[in-house]
Amino acid sequence: MDASEERDDADLRAQIEEIEALSSIYSEEWCVIDEAARVFCIRVSDDSQKPRLTLCLQIILPPDYPSSAPPVYQINAGWLRGPDRTALSNSLEELYVENTGESILYLWVEKIREFLVEKSQSSDGPEMSKTVTEEEGNDYDEDDIPDYGTLKLSNQSAQLFSSSSDDEELPLIKHGETITDRRSTFQPHLAAVVTPKQVQRVLNHLYENKKIASATHNIYAYRIYCEDKKSFLQDCEDDGETAAGGRLLHLLQILDVRDVLVVVSRWYGGILLGPDRFKHINNCARNILLQEGYTDASEETSKAGGKNRRPKGKKAK
Repeated sequence: MDASEERDDADLRAQIEEIEALSSIYSEEWCVIDEAARVFCIRVSDDSQKPRLTLCLQIILPPDYPSSAPPVYQINAGWLRGPDRTALSNSLEELYVENTGESILYLWVEKIREFLVEKSQSSDGPEMSKTVTEEEGNDYDEDDIPDYGTLKLSNQSAQLFSSSSDDEELPLIKHGETITDRRSTFQPHLAAVVTPKQVQRVLNHLYENKKIASATHNIYAYRIYCEDKKSFLQDCEDDGETAAGGRLLHLLQILDVRDVLVVVSRWYGGILLGPDRFKHINNCARNILLQEGYTDASEETSKAGGKNRRPKGKKAK
């Protein structure tokens, strides 16, 4: 057995031991999504008896974790947006850097719990817990159960949620026209992206905008075509608007657009819109894709799956 095989074997043993320990410690909060693919989820709350704030940490363990790669993670919490989400992500990544080569998941879970306790005890804690959703009713699961299918898509883009993107160029971000209905306002944002790190850079940049960060929901979806693998990296996020991210991604798939990130911000106006909110989200996305030349009206009408359009002036790779 060479050094590489020995390291891989050691990583596997370390993962098995860590998973067994976490399963024992967190019991019902720990969930195995796909053991073969090393996909797991843990629900973390500020208080085990009377939780006020809860989030789900979805995790994928790459083959070379913990020796040389971090876990791939995604935070699911509709109420956690903008600077708070960025701050929590940064704290997890700092913990990993401080403990490179060691099992990190227990430290991550406790760091998240510490974050939730601080938020719950702060003056805005109770308010935040009320903003998880404003109208979903029967559509919304108050436990904020994550979409595990989305996480499996994230497995293809492992570095999106697990590594710094400061070395990636920030793509040009376009902002579309707003749609307003019964005091709710929707606005789309679009960027041409070719790597998951660029996706993260765009999202971080958008959240720096106070107006966008204050949106009730920032729903997004992206598709990146990998020429070498002849396949797509794709993912989506509801941000508390249950099923909206999946619907947005489905639109991108129907239009067969690629190398693009679309974000739709929604500011809730206090009046329930029901299914109309999904119509406005998709119309916003469709309009900005038309505006930036990713599709055209005739192609959209026919839903010609094999004809992909790119922004004018950009050559196909």
